[in-house]
Amino acid sequence: MTRIFSGIKPTGHMTLGNHLGAVRRWVETDQYLGESLFCVVDLHSLTVEHEPARLLRLSRQTATLLLAAGLDPAVCTLFVQSHVDEHARLSYVLECTATDGEMRRMIQYKEKSEQARAAGEGVRLSLLTYPVLMAADILAYGTAEVPVGDDQTQHVELARDLAVRFNQRYGQTFVVPRATKPAVAARVMDLQEPTSKMGKTNAATGGVVFVLDEPDVVRRKVMRAVTDSGSTVEYDPEGRPGVSNLLEVLAACGGGEPDELAGAYTSYGALKRDVAEAVVELLRPVRERHAALAADPGYVDGVLREGAARARAMARPTVDAAYRAIGLLPAG
Repeated sequence: MTRIFSGIKPTGHMTLGNHLGAVRRWVETDQYLGESLFCVVDLHSLTVEHEPARLLRLSRQTATLLLAAGLDPAVCTLFVQSHVDEHARLSYVLECTATDGEMRRMIQYKEKSEQARAAGEGVRLSLLTYPVLMAADILAYGTAEVPVGDDQTQHVELARDLAVRFNQRYGQTFVVPRATKPAVAARVMDLQEPTSKMGKTNAATGGVVFVLDEPDVVRRKVMRAVTDSGSTVEYDPEGRPGVSNLLEVLAACGGGEPDELAGAYTSYGALKRDVAEAVVELLRPVRERHAALAADPGYVDGVLREGAARARAMARPTVDAAYRAIGLLPAG
């Protein structure tokens, strides 16, 4: 059976971009394709400055939203990364397989280290090495497919490289995974800065629609979205990024192709109104289900506890095999 792994960082409130670019596909497709694992990767949140209490709240909220969106614990495995020790165990072994040069070439390290220095903060060593932890997340489970957005494909390539290198040096141990990407809305852009990704940690939230935003807030953000010069509605991601982003969101919410949808509109205002209502209706059942689940934290805790137990049982044989292969003395 094909094993699928994907994770989401609890570094901020879940956005429309997270939902359309990843979570909806997990719910509608990926959890049914094989033995699927979905993880709240809280350890990755420690690579930059953070507030412990906020991380705790966001980790629970993220797990609750994944259930609210439709992940079914009877079908897939949902858990929190730090609840399964095998992630950290394997990460160090893979650090002994990776090179300093590989880490420093990672795009996100370059971007986030520059941001930290600009803010007068120190750059944590974990920011350099966390792609190896991400590789451990994937390889520990014998993962064959990793559903990711465009900005994460480099990390899956690193996991592939480390798996191949480890297998060549120490014997066949890991499955070599591959990245899979959704066809539409893989990368939803900020409504105010349509050349930038809609991110959870964006300080200016006017262009970021959050899954738990009230309907009127969603409408206001969409209606204030930046479009482009001119007045015609055309799908041209390079030349008209603002209106093209709106068309992609509309296509992802209701179906159809962005370039075909463009022909139905003669004004930006009409397009924005339809996008706003489509987003409100898309998120409405998720918000309602989240409210019900948040009122029953014992249920969410039970799902995460059982998920961690299943994940641990899946990962331990592979991690133990990696320890033996690299020459570590087995525990008595």
